[in-house]
Amino acid sequence: MTGLRAERVRRRTAGKVIVDGITLALAPGETVGLLGPNGSGKSTLLRLLAGVLAPTSGVVTLDGRPLPEAGRRATARRIATVEQHAHTQTELTVRDVVALGRIPHRRAWTTATTVDAEAVTAALERTGLTEQAAQSWHTLSGGERQRTQIARALAQQPRELLLDEPTNHLDIQHQLDLMDLVVSLPVTTVIALHDLNLAAMYCDRLLVLRAGQAVAEGTPGEVLTPELIKEVYGVRAEVTVDHGHPVIRFLRASRADGS
Repeated sequence: MTGLRAERVRRRTAGKVIVDGITLALAPGETVGLLGPNGSGKSTLLRLLAGVLAPTSGVVTLDGRPLPEAGRRATARRIATVEQHAHTQTELTVRDVVALGRIPHRRAWTTATTVDAEAVTAALERTGLTEQAAQSWHTLSGGERQRTQIARALAQQPRELLLDEPTNHLDIQHQLDLMDLVVSLPVTTVIALHDLNLAAMYCDRLLVLRAGQAVAEGTPGEVLTPELIKEVYGVRAEVTVDHGHPVIRFLRASRADGS
């Protein structure tokens, strides 16, 4: 069995179940969107998939091996993560940040190799950051910081990429640019999103969570129905189809009530 897989994973913290019995198998090269309201377990599931958290029960496997058996370094070489926010007080250039992605490929205290430098350069080019390589991280816009974090993940040369709401706090143009970049990457991607229309446009498959449980899984057309949106998010919406993708239009309370 190849790839990354979660089998009935459960995570309990401080007596509360955060993720409850979720199974997710990833096909090579697909983009899977994680949807659900705040507190539904999206971020925790991503951390379980990355091996940052251990499941209370169930197992996350990489090529059929439980992550603890695969080892931390091997897991870090295969799976890259991009968090919602990245901060540093250290004065780093964009290239410095991207070069952090090479750490899993080097022994402690060894200097960067030609292979490392080439991977960093390629990641900068892929994300359109070559001209900003010498620029200070602290001077970047929100969109540029997110692209830098994706470049850092690409320098890691992963086969799986996990992103936690990377479009938050970005304007519409930068959201679209970022999603265009993500789906163009030669990796298997799991991305937590709040925006249902972005998920419909860019994801091959969706997994919808509520209170830590999976309530729906399938293509955007199968999952994003008015009934599910009302059940999970508590709001009413109209769903139409444009160029094969669902388009969600939320209804104001007065209209939803028919007044």
